[in-house]
Amino acid sequence: MNSAVLYNIIRFVLLLAVQITIFNNINFLGYINPYPYILFIILFPVNGNKFGLLAASFFLGLLMDMFLNSGGVHAASCLVLAYLRPTLFKFSFGLSYEYQTVRINDVLTPERFSFILLSVVLHHIVMFILEIFRIDSLWSIILKTLVSTVFTIIISILIIYLIKPSRTR
Repeated sequence: MNSAVLYNIIRFVLLLAVQITIFNNINFLGYINPYPYILFIILFPVNGNKFGLLAASFFLGLLMDMFLNSGGVHAASCLVLAYLRPTLFKFSFGLSYEYQTVRINDVLTPERFSFILLSVVLHHIVMFILEIFRIDSLWSIILKTLVSTVFTIIISILIIYLIKPSRTR
């Protein structure tokens, strides 16, 4: 088995386990819910298998839905994020992102931060729209998205830069 595939499997399992055991139990004031499990989708290799990313993202979201009994909102939001990920790369890094060696876990640049920010906002807005699914609760959707995005980005950046993989990968 390829070392990159093994590394992604380990990342998948660890992020899912940390999300389920620690971050699912955080619900401060009903609005602060960090979801750093989406780091699996964000940190997936740029030139990796696109179908593999879509399948793994759906499975990741499905497992989250099973643990949270949330009816498919995580699977749908993870699938939307994985599907739109190349567009977010083009927006953040430019048209030639596939030909560059883009590593999200290098030094935090404005391009990397904008990619992480857009990814988290996209995931959260889709998830909270599907979760609440009422137009009269638009303020609640916006508030949950903004507050959860801030805490998810803080935790995600801490995870990325405190547990940085070695340079050999």
